[in-house]
Amino acid sequence: MRWCYSYACVWRRGISARIACAAVRRKRLLDSVILFFGCCMLVAHATAAQNVLRVLAWPGYADADVVKDFESRFHAKVEVTLVDSDEALWDKMHQGTQPQFDVLAANTAEIQRYAHDNLLAPLDLASLPNTKRQLPRFRALSSIGGLTKHGTVYAIPFTYSTMGLIYDRKQVSVAPHSMNELWNPRYRGKVLDYNSAQHNFSFTALALGYPNPFQLNNTQIQTITRKLIDLRRNLLTYYNLPEEAAAFFVQHKVALMFGNYGTQQLELLRRAGADVGYVIPDEGVLAWLDCWSMTSAAANRPLALAWINYMLEPEVSGLLTQRQGLANTLTEPAEGTGKSHILWIEPVENIQTRESLWSRIVSGDRPERF
Repeated sequence: MRWCYSYACVWRRGISARIACAAVRRKRLLDSVILFFGCCMLVAHATAAQNVLRVLAWPGYADADVVKDFESRFHAKVEVTLVDSDEALWDKMHQGTQPQFDVLAANTAEIQRYAHDNLLAPLDLASLPNTKRQLPRFRALSSIGGLTKHGTVYAIPFTYSTMGLIYDRKQVSVAPHSMNELWNPRYRGKVLDYNSAQHNFSFTALALGYPNPFQLNNTQIQTITRKLIDLRRNLLTYYNLPEEAAAFFVQHKVALMFGNYGTQQLELLRRAGADVGYVIPDEGVLAWLDCWSMTSAAANRPLALAWINYMLEPEVSGLLTQRQGLANTLTEPAEGTGKSHILWIEPVENIQTRESLWSRIVSGDRPERF
């Protein structure tokens, strides 16, 4: 009897042990399944993160349908951040210890600044076959200041425009010939100016006849400052975005405007029904050439290069001209600039000095305090 009882106990303990072992195996299997799916999710998340392209650009450069087509073609997600001034672009690029973007569009003067600060990555032209579609003058990269450094390419031309005068034909019967018309007392309260330290000092230097508007001495800076203070008498306001300028122009019946965005603003105004003209002043005109660059912090460089190459496809570059009225680098513009004196913008003598003075001018600081 004792033996049977002992045997039964041993038998029951064996069953319990086997049940316990089976439970342990099931738990391990469940843990493995959970771990497997967890790893899959992490891999998927990491892959998705690698396929996110962060773009820093100007309005009209990365429209929603253009972005959607790129995302579909390259199975990626594109995050677009827009800026309205070179100063805003600079601030965005300097948030954090490294750039928070993969590609950016900037003019040649800004490109030089970013390259100098080692914020840009070299571009492999073999990965940009659409550059062969560009007009010869835009393929000659070494001849365009700021695009190369020690023989290495850091930017690809994308679009450009002069920065001339836009005027209302009903209020200005004779096309103006000089930027000095912005100071004409007859246009009191009917002038729009772009909110930018660099460009305002430069175009005023041209109006004053200074030979190099990008490298000014202290005396010239003081003279320009006083002239920009005088301009406040004629101003309706300052603008940042082209759409904002067009709205001001139409709503408040503006007579003259410094067209920082050039032909892009002209196109917007004409679509809004405004009867406007566009002139390049006799003393010369500033002009910008915006380029695409890849940042040194680009997480997925092949994807960044694919974006730059995509921007040079005829359909995409063509949309820039059709929608924005801006010239592209693949085809000759419909309206040439003739023999006009065009100055591509360059780095200036002291950005901090210009911006400090401009901030005081815009804020309405009294003339006697300068």
